Amino acid sequence: MRTYQTQMEAAKKGIVTKEMTVVAEKESMEPEELRELVASGQVAIPANIHHTALSPEGIGAGLKTKINVNLGISGDCKNYDVEMQKVDMALRFGAEAIMDLSNYGKTNTFRQELIAKSPAMIGTVPMYDAIGYLEKDLLEISAKDFLKVVEAHAKEGVDFMTIHAGINRRAVEGFRREGRTMNIVSRGGSLLFAWMEMTGNENPFYEYYDEVLEILREYDVTISLGDALRPGCLDDSTDAGQIGELVELGNLTRRAWEKDVQVMVEGPGHMAMNEIAANMTLQKRLCHNAPFYVLGPLVTDIAPGYDHITSAIGGAIAAASGADFLCYVTPAEHLRLPDLNDVKEGIIASIIAAHAADIAKGVPHARDLDNQMADARHRMDWDEMFRVAIDGEKARDYFESTPPADRHTCSMCGKMCAVRTTNLILEGKKVEFCSEK
Repeated sequence: MRTYQTQMEAAKKGIVTKEMTVVAEKESMEPEELRELVASGQVAIPANIHHTALSPEGIGAGLKTKINVNLGISGDCKNYDVEMQKVDMALRFGAEAIMDLSNYGKTNTFRQELIAKSPAMIGTVPMYDAIGYLEKDLLEISAKDFLKVVEAHAKEGVDFMTIHAGINRRAVEGFRREGRTMNIVSRGGSLLFAWMEMTGNENPFYEYYDEVLEILREYDVTISLGDALRPGCLDDSTDAGQIGELVELGNLTRRAWEKDVQVMVEGPGHMAMNEIAANMTLQKRLCHNAPFYVLGPLVTDIAPGYDHITSAIGGAIAAASGADFLCYVTPAEHLRLPDLNDVKEGIIASIIAAHAADIAKGVPHARDLDNQMADARHRMDWDEMFRVAIDGEKARDYFESTPPADRHTCSMCGKMCAVRTTNLILEGKKVEFCSEK
């Protein structure tokens, strides 16, 4: 029988939970070392007590960088089967988290099916679901109504929730005073801002933060403190609104830890490459080394249709500089709900970014597969190359689309392949290009 409510409470009591044991094995880490990181808040293990299909993952200091895949139903795209295909795609490529951002109609049927089948941790943004769940317009929703949605998601088995508690009246005053090119681009943040302005009330997630934490504590849900004032363009990055909210999130982080609720902090957004490392350091300092979850950052604003690339560039720099969790971005970002192929492209780009960062950070065993690929390429073992590759199916399709005359090379260099030439010489053999004469 559990003698603790949350992973953090267990860690503080000196208990190594079964989830910690699983994560420690995945990370090639001693369980006691992991327990200390969970107790200090530097690592979170999102694991709702009702998510029985979960294969636990750790997010935070010293661990592999994790990636999240967004999906869900919208008013313009209501095909549940397609969204479940996206889930299957995410699981196939090993995404550690899936966020259900459904914002149309009664979303709990899809979410319950998702939680029942997914070994990946599941996240939601209750603010998105409030209007459909409560069947009320924004102005008709009371402060306590929002908490009902949080509790409903927690009971269903959601492992982490984005709660935009930092955009309080003080943060709104700063935002209004300074002004912005893109104003508020966070969907949840904009809805809360609108509710606050229309009602004249404080942000309900800030005003009733202790009650939110009690709900999350009961089901061991990790709070992902949302960045409602994240920059939506390069011109707004690292401004007073973003940093002011980050200060508030640091305070909210401490308050959550006091109740043994695990925390992640969300971050930018759009940001020039030269600002990313400093922002990662600033977040870790202001938020007491809590795990950092970033969307991108997108390093340029002019690549719609290719924002999986702008995001992967920023994500690699961010993770190498201290971010722990990357939210994928697809080629459809800013343009439409992503289709299945968009989801795949976004997943692969994020995996590349996370993996490259892990190599830079010296995460144990991060280079093992790269070393296996180098060995396979040295031996010209194509089947092994396809096995090791992130997307071996695509790699094989490319290779076989223009098959070489000699399978020991590819069709780009043929017999002039540098690897083939060097191997032959080192084996004491002659290099011949005109042997067919």
